[in-house]
Amino acid sequence: MSRTTDVVPKDRNQGKNQLRVGRLVKAHGLKGGLKLELYTDNPAGRFTPGAGFTVQVPEASPWHGKDITVREYRLMNGNPVVFFEDVDDRESAESLVKAILWIDQDVDEVEDDAWFDHQLVGLDVVRDDAVIGRVIRVEHFPAQDLLIVKSGENEVMVPFVAAIVPTVDVSVGRLIVTPPPGLFEELPDAADAEQPSGSDAEAPE
Repeated sequence: MSRTTDVVPKDRNQGKNQLRVGRLVKAHGLKGGLKLELYTDNPAGRFTPGAGFTVQVPEASPWHGKDITVREYRLMNGNPVVFFEDVDDRESAESLVKAILWIDQDVDEVEDDAWFDHQLVGLDVVRDDAVIGRVIRVEHFPAQDLLIVKSGENEVMVPFVAAIVPTVDVSVGRLIVTPPPGLFEELPDAADAEQPSGSDAEAPE
């Protein structure tokens, strides 16, 4: 089973450090339960009754800008399921599907395989013992985080998963990547190909 490494943004909530601990993937049952994708190795400790979370949802969601409180956490047929206060039926649960849960976290308490954005930005990116770029920023998405790596004149989006980024060593200022073929290499004729008249080259964002 592959694991997803985790990144802790520093400025999500008025400068507080926060840790992503789960994502709500599917409504479960008729009483407001939600199946949970875990990003923590201590779910029983994180999802205790009364525990509060910041909810990351689109701006159009009724939950945008709100916190949420755990009512109950349990395993059902081997799957982690969480119930929240004021989420009492399936319709309410459906409104939270794909939401990401964050908690305030002290730097000294960050779990294994979790790093703050500022720890990753500036790290050298090493492949086969050679430096091929540097992390310039981190992008957060519901499914996973992306490292944006400056490699030569290009910005490369690297999924921050253990299969591609097996080692992060902040103490020596580098991370090791084992990217799939083509992630960092340009197409053979991409550098020399002329743009057709009247068309615009795509610029990296």
